[in-house]
Amino acid sequence: MKKGLTVIMFLFCAMTGFSQIKVLPTTPLERLGRVGVSDIYVQKEGDTYTFFYKNIENKEDINIRNFSFKNVENDYENLYKIIIDGFNASPMYDIKLELPNDYVWLHYTKTTAKTTVQFMTTNKVTSSTGISEMMNIDDVKKLFEKS
Repeated sequence: MKKGLTVIMFLFCAMTGFSQIKVLPTTPLERLGRVGVSDIYVQKEGDTYTFFYKNIENKEDINIRNFSFKNVENDYENLYKIIIDGFNASPMYDIKLELPNDYVWLHYTKTTAKTTVQFMTTNKVTSSTGISEMMNIDDVKKLFEKS
């Protein structure tokens, strides 16, 4: 009986000793398409898509900028369609998108050789801005993992 009481006391002390540590559920992080080494890439966490890009607005500032949104009503595929449709628009114009935390402009440029698009972002809270590298239509397909 004395040994049983000792074992119970030991287990009780052990349980209270570890009660400060909790294992929290996590959602896996999935890196999707990318352009360049790490110039622009997409990351998925649960139903949230985040686009990361090197800011070329200030060459001395090597910060990575990002914008994200939840995939409500197939928004990830809709963004792809909006970008691709912009390559074929006539006349060509910038497209302004409002996301939960950011404004994103799809800035299209057409030269004799090719048409490109850039992300130009402004954060609604911090007012920080950023501009991505230019992407051609093949880069956009690679970013969204389309063939």
